[in-house]
Amino acid sequence: MNERQTKLVNNTDRHRQLVLDAERWLWAHPQTGFTEWEAHNYLVEKFQQLGYEPVLAGKIPGFGDIPGFYVDVCTGKEGPTLAVFGELDALDIANHPESVNGMTHCCGHHAQAAALLGLAAALKEPDALEGLCGTVRLIAVPAEEMIQLGFREELRKQGVIKYFGGKTEFMHRGILDGVDLAIMVHGTAAGEGEPYDLSCEYGNNGCMAKTIRFKGKSSHAGGAPHLGINAQYAAMLGLQAVNDLRETFQEQDTIRFHPIMMGVNCAVNIIPDEMKIESYVRGKTLDAIKRENKKVNRAMAGAALALGAGVELTDRPGYAPEHHDKAFMKLVESCCIDLVGEDRVQFDYDEWSTGSSDFGDITCVMPGVQFNAAGATGTFHGIDFDPKDPERLCMNSIKAQLFVIDALLQNEGVAAKKIVADYQPEYPSVKAYLEAIDEMVLDKDAVVYDEKGNPTVDFQN
Repeated sequence: MNERQTKLVNNTDRHRQLVLDAERWLWAHPQTGFTEWEAHNYLVEKFQQLGYEPVLAGKIPGFGDIPGFYVDVCTGKEGPTLAVFGELDALDIANHPESVNGMTHCCGHHAQAAALLGLAAALKEPDALEGLCGTVRLIAVPAEEMIQLGFREELRKQGVIKYFGGKTEFMHRGILDGVDLAIMVHGTAAGEGEPYDLSCEYGNNGCMAKTIRFKGKSSHAGGAPHLGINAQYAAMLGLQAVNDLRETFQEQDTIRFHPIMMGVNCAVNIIPDEMKIESYVRGKTLDAIKRENKKVNRAMAGAALALGAGVELTDRPGYAPEHHDKAFMKLVESCCIDLVGEDRVQFDYDEWSTGSSDFGDITCVMPGVQFNAAGATGTFHGIDFDPKDPERLCMNSIKAQLFVIDALLQNEGVAAKKIVADYQPEYPSVKAYLEAIDEMVLDKDAVVYDEKGNPTVDFQN
């Protein structure tokens, strides 16, 4: 750690209590995507107390009101703009022992948001921007978890949002316009013995969000089942059909399909006339996701046809596959080693995760790295998740990000400029990317019967 980095560490430590208090407050006030108003209001007030004037995502003209905001930290010198994200949303997981109204931050987003606040405080220190150029855009973003698809579809229909993911929606609202590259630190559980403090992998799957609604006909389940069409049976048959297709998913595409049945809306003595399914189709490329999704839709249509049911297919863009720029990863890894030592850092330039994040939407249009700060224990998205060590989850995150900001934007931003110049994004602009994913939208009654009962089947765009 050099003299400059030591200053950055000291700048962070001055705000330790602010950060740890925020971590506890945010943990105790979880809310799910696009409803995170408590966290939003708390952080807006804290940012204002630091002297910032947040730009509220919900107050941008022409768009609906949602949580989230950004502030720009300007160095006063021309140069690249770096986005730094902190996520706001929690998960539905009522059985977690510390759940609040059925929700818990068991993915550690509360620690990200606390770290974003600490980063904002550290960047207000008198020497924080010494020798730097360009702008750091700190972004508090909602709705990373792709959940509650029905609720988000209602928001979409009302014109509040267009996209289900917070970062994608922020891209749509112009909040990423003019940004050149991006970073984010996610909390992680390092495992038994916690062998590392900071880590990163090459990338992860993208996904498509799906709602499938089988439509049957109700009747008396005991006295006249022959007069009904069982939507639940049709759904079960559709899921079995997809399970039978799994061997056709190629390993190179890392396809994942993990549906949940949303339950029937009738009593036990009634043939169910509706069954909803929510799922994703995840994969390593958007082309693979679209290809395998057609098989899933075909299976659902076939199951409906076999039972004489209808099926309504709703496909929405989820998240793009996330590819970390390896040159950018090298810079981040070097900063992490400077902070905690080589033996406490694990960067894998080949490892691929089958999870998904809307940070992938960012890497489609600019270089970005999402790395991890250890400090939690238990299982992500599990009832045993525990942010046991907020010092490491939050304080290491802030310090590592300050080191990265410094490395990118010092010396006239030469490191950032080279990463941006060498990067080959999948899409040339945010506009081009959004146009591409808009083509994935599907709203279709896949099986329709005429007055004689003859079916028409159509499950594709």
